[in-house]
Amino acid sequence: MRIIHRYLGFFLAGIMAIYALSGVVLIFRNTDFLKQDTVAERTLKPNLEVEQLGKEIRQRNLRVIKAKNDILFFEGGEYNRQTGLVTYIKKELPYVLDKMTHLHKANTNAPLFWLNIIFGFCLLFFVISSFWMFIPGTSVFRKGLIFTAFGVILSLVLLFV
Repeated sequence: MRIIHRYLGFFLAGIMAIYALSGVVLIFRNTDFLKQDTVAERTLKPNLEVEQLGKEIRQRNLRVIKAKNDILFFEGGEYNRQTGLVTYIKKELPYVLDKMTHLHKANTNAPLFWLNIIFGFCLLFFVISSFWMFIPGTSVFRKGLIFTAFGVILSLVLLFV
């Protein structure tokens, strides 16, 4: 058990580092932290409603600041209702961080979701196999169980309070 735990840990060290970093970056996903502004210009269908426009350019709760002639102005961009031309500022993470966060958020529609499943089971293996690292009955093992209990309790308190 120790040998499998050790070499699987070395093998997954890089994946764990990527998940740790992308997880911390995802905490700030509703802010502009580390995001770069890029100007996007697209031609959409003319005469879109504001809600449809928001969906097309992937901006939730899009609000029109003002309208002048056939041009709708919103925060960070404008939409010409007659031609369908929309110009707006997109806030994106740098390329590598963007790819890392997409790996972290992968679901069954993404080809990498199998990596997430395998990684999750490997982490579960680490949890279970860590209890074979020390002989049951020793003080180190008992202290380990106490720390495990505190970790579970803290997680439950944070989840439900």
